[in-house]
This record gives sequence, structure tokens and C-alpha cells, in this order.
Amino acid sequence: MAGNLIAFNDNFADNSTEAGFQFTFFCNNCREGYKTRFTESQTYKKKKFFKGLGDVLGVVSQLTGKSFGGLERGSDIISERFNGMSPEWHKEHEAAFELAQNEAKGHFKRCPKCAKWTCESCWNEQAGLCVADAPRENVEVAAARAGKLVQDIQQAAQATPVFTGKIEGKQTLCAKCGKPAGEGKFCSNCGASLGLVKCPKCGADNQQGVNFCGGCGTKL
Repeated sequence: MAGNLIAFNDNFADNSTEAGFQFTFFCNNCREGYKTRFTESQTYKKKKFFKGLGDVLGVVSQLTGKSFGGLERGSDIISERFNGMSPEWHKEHEAAFELAQNEAKGHFKRCPKCAKWTCESCWNEQAGLCVADAPRENVEVAAARAGKLVQDIQQAAQATPVFTGKIEGKQTLCAKCGKPAGEGKFCSNCGASLGLVKCPKCGADNQQGVNFCGGCGTKL
């Protein structure tokens, strides 16, 4: 961004090159940008013309053995963005910037309350203010309704019971020694098997040590 360019909106980017001029102005609310039309540099066109003429004269000089003075072939590489540009180029730059501002102003509105320049999307036409100072009613109602819906869903989820069973702290007792048997397949005290006994009549599984089937009453 050139330091001597004073814009109606200081939130802009200078996209100019040696070949021409272009600028992007940004909304102070949503930061979306509007890029102006590209304006070709006349000094750059002349430089290309003389460079091409110098190339032709150089070829003629090689063929005829004559030298033509006073014409430079090519130009120095610009070390920095705008350093080394000719005074004519800088004059074009400033003039193009003025035209770009006039073009961009048609796409922005200046809020009379906050004095910020905003794009058309961030402008409340009915209120005559930017949406930051005068939000659109329909947008706020829709956003509030959506927020309340999310809140109701969360509250309903908190009040809904998920687990309805009972949690009991039971320990498996060994049918042989009567002591807590642990969590393995065999009693941790006496080594007796903790596997289930299948009823020969109904096929139901029963704990070790029971005398009768819990499913049909058959003696085990």
C-alpha cells in the first residue's frame, strides 16, 4: 500500500503492478472486498514499445555492422514493489487510485452512527444504518428461534433418563468354600470351577452348588 494514497476507506489493498493499476476495498464489517477494474499503465506500454524497437534495432545493427545509440534495451528489475518506478508511472498510479475510489464508492455505504464503510450486504436499507448498529429484524428473530430450539433440545436431553436398571454390588461366592471367588473362571481361594451347570432337562444355566434347576426344578 503506497503511503501517499489517501482513500475514502483506509481498509484497502493496492494490487497495482508495473503493467497497470488495480485496488481492492474492504468492508469494515464483514471484511469482504471489492476489486476495481484493471487500468493499464501508459508508461508501461511505451516501455514495451521502445524495448521492442530496441530489440529490432539491435538485430539490424548486427546485420549491418552499425550501432544505434540512445536506446536502452530492456529495463532494470524492480527490487521492491514500487521502488524504481518512473515519476510518470507514479502520476498514473495516483490518478488511477482516484478513479478506483469513485468506482468503489458506489458499492459501499457509510454508516452515520459508527462512520464505517460497509458493503451492501452489511447495510440495513430500512434503518439507514449498518447491520452492526441496526441488525435486521428477520435475521435476529430467526437466529433467536434457532438458539432457543438448541437450548430446549439440550434441556430435554438433560431431563431424559437414559439408564433405568439397578446397579448392585454383588460378589460371586464359591459354592464349594463359600468365600468370594473373584472374577475368574475358578475360585481364587479353593480353585473350584465357577462355570455354569446346564440342566439336562430344560437346558437352563445354573450356578455351581445349587441342587435344583432354576428353570424347571429338576434335581441337579
